[in-house]
Amino acid sequence: MDEKTVLAEQFETYRPHLRAVAYRVLGSAGDAEDAVQEAWLRASRAGTDGVRNLGGWLTTIVARVSLNMLESRSTRREDLVADQLPEVATSTGPEQEAELADSVGLALLVVLDTLTPAERLAFVLHDLFALPYDEIAPIVDRTPEAARQLASRARRRVQGGSAVPDPVRQREVVAAFLAAARGGDFASLLTVLDPDVVLRADATAVSFGSLPEVRGAAKVADTFSGRAQAARPALIDGVPGAVWAVGGKPRVVVRFTFTDGRITAIDLVADPDQITQLDLATD
Repeated sequence: MDEKTVLAEQFETYRPHLRAVAYRVLGSAGDAEDAVQEAWLRASRAGTDGVRNLGGWLTTIVARVSLNMLESRSTRREDLVADQLPEVATSTGPEQEAELADSVGLALLVVLDTLTPAERLAFVLHDLFALPYDEIAPIVDRTPEAARQLASRARRRVQGGSAVPDPVRQREVVAAFLAAARGGDFASLLTVLDPDVVLRADATAVSFGSLPEVRGAAKVADTFSGRAQAARPALIDGVPGAVWAVGGKPRVVVRFTFTDGRITAIDLVADPDQITQLDLATD
């Protein structure tokens, strides 16, 4: 068995972990799959000579890929501005940090867009995956102390309360979105969509006729106006969303990202393998 075949088999054992890292960093199942695939391409080209910790090495690769994707996606904020924020002392200890990470796993996906890419990555890798700062530092091109400060700033924003989503309000927004979509109420759709909302579809959803990506409230509203007749509200990994099912079998899962009571991102997940990994509960 050649080296690449061995690496491919080993990579598959780490794939669920790598997907989890990428998803929590990027907040999109489709983007996470793209990041994992790119990580595999980079790993297969580089080979494993001199690699002592394969899992850590692959995590570093997928983290770097995810950071690149975040930076290309985020044009509104610059890391330089964030790095000029003063460091404030915090009394949060390891146990409190772990408890916080557990409690905001879902909330984090909602507020990640309020963080810089470097803050976002540092927080996820340290607080959710226990990666030490000296391993995070080269990924974000900073010193370990600067990486700690990035995660600390992100953690304070989460602790500040703005990161905690209102599930009742989110359900109301989803219900309003579905009602407006079914009724072809373009104006009402605009009221629940953020002006910069982005609609993303995975490859399977694209094969069903969806566009890979649509940006802007007007275009997204036009895409859904008069549609979603068969979609039903659901909880997706604990977050309000929607599911289109045929014969009781989910065909398309609609994941929403919310910020300040509006929908800022919609992800259409139709890949059967991805759907089976989601925790779905229809209303």
